[in-house]
Amino acid sequence: MTTIAFIGTGIMGKPMAENLQKAGYQLNLSESRTRAPASLVEGGAKTYPSNREAVNDADFIIVMVPNTPDVEDVLFGEDGIEPVLDATKTVIDMSSISPIDTQSFAARVNESGAAYLDAPVSGGEVGAINATLTIMVGGEEGTFEKALPLFGAMGKNINLVGDNGAGQVCKVANQIIVALNIEAVSEALVFASKAGADPARIRNALLGGFANSKVLEVHGERMVKGTFDPGFRIRLHQKDLNLALTGAETLGVSLPNTKSAQELFSLCAEQGGEDWDHSALIKAIESLSNHNIRGE
Repeated sequence: MTTIAFIGTGIMGKPMAENLQKAGYQLNLSESRTRAPASLVEGGAKTYPSNREAVNDADFIIVMVPNTPDVEDVLFGEDGIEPVLDATKTVIDMSSISPIDTQSFAARVNESGAAYLDAPVSGGEVGAINATLTIMVGGEEGTFEKALPLFGAMGKNINLVGDNGAGQVCKVANQIIVALNIEAVSEALVFASKAGADPARIRNALLGGFANSKVLEVHGERMVKGTFDPGFRIRLHQKDLNLALTGAETLGVSLPNTKSAQELFSLCAEQGGEDWDHSALIKAIESLSNHNIRGE
């Protein structure tokens, strides 16, 4: 039986690990920071007090943590897994982190003999639960093919987009598009509501036209109902857009609308909304417009 050490069982990681378990994989879970979810332990997952012990007999190591420093700590920190890596292991980082640092991490992991894939995901908590995630992979084709059955247990749209780092580049591009879609839907619904129309009916009408999108379908409903529990937290989308803006500065690329979306997320954060779902960006538009589409 293939054994997977899964490090990072939070909002996204837990359902992803559950789907791997349902597919018949043996899971090793590290409790170096937090206790392993009861559902995974009851399903047969083994628990270990440290990352290194969890990884020791694993064929694959999946990392799903919030940010670049967290990945670096898992790989190379005090309880980092680097000392127990060898040619029998494949590291798969499914976090959303810096493409440049990813290339550095991959090179260092490869020096140990282990293979490395960066494989960030899109689809949110719903996609993680339903195993319908989009998975954007950077790395060698042979390693990708070896890991493809694992990806198939967690997602539907799975693509090798280039060498190490390319998966993270693709995820940053994804987050730009998602943020600007959220901003567009927010502006449209606030405009419609302020003009005297019912935003719920406007949304239903738009779902049948060229303006339709997954953001309009899922997050538009959140905006109308005011259900802003995450989901995908604003602070995490801020982190992703910061990667985009920092990269753009290095590359000499202009991202004016990405910058405006980041400013709107920052306005939400100033209102105490760092942990709101990113669909709550509409609250920034509502604040600037002095109009709430839910009559709150």
